[in-house]
Order: sequence, then C-alpha cells, then structure tokens
Amino acid sequence: MHAYRDQYAQIFRGGQNVVLIGISVDSAGALASWARDDQFQFLMGSDTDQAVGKAYGAIRGGSDNRNLFVVGPDGKIAWRATPFREIDPLAYTELAAALDKISPPEQN
Repeated sequence: MHAYRDQYAQIFRGGQNVVLIGISVDSAGALASWARDDQFQFLMGSDTDQAVGKAYGAIRGGSDNRNLFVVGPDGKIAWRATPFREIDPLAYTELAAALDKISPPEQN
C-alpha cells in the first residue's frame, strides 16, 4: 500500500479517471486508522467475511493473497495480477500500462 501511496500521482494520475480501493480483511476501524496515519490518498474497504475476496478469486488456501484487479469503466475486470509482485518494479509498469489502456491519460 505504501508503494501505491508513493506512486499514486504517477501511476493513478492522482485519482483522475481512476478509483483505487484497497480491500483487506482488517476491520473498518483499523483500516481508517492506518489510512489516516500513513496518509493514503485512496479508499480502503473492509472485507472481514472475505466475500469480496472469494468473489474475485483472491482467496487461496484459506487466506487473502496480495492480488491486484483493475476494473474498467464497464465494471468488469480489465486486468489482474494474481499475485501482485509489489517488490518488482516491472509490476508497476504493467499496472500503469493496464490503467492507460482502460482510461488513457488526458492530453494537455
């Protein structure tokens, strides 16, 4: 999540035409505290019963994995990284390319 925060302006175009929601099995209160303390610019969602994780195939072996799903404007998954390789710089290049494909950056 810190990498998303640190690269938010570049990869997610500061939230322009893109909505980033971090979903976790942590409680809403814990996520709110973490988001505030670490100054995340995006939304956090609590999935304590793992319903979202199960619906999108993020649960393997009984636990949530660090997966990334890019949802297009049509509400369908446009790209997925299962698992997301958060320490691999190429993963962020792939993510940026996926975002550009579904929501091209505005030209100045």
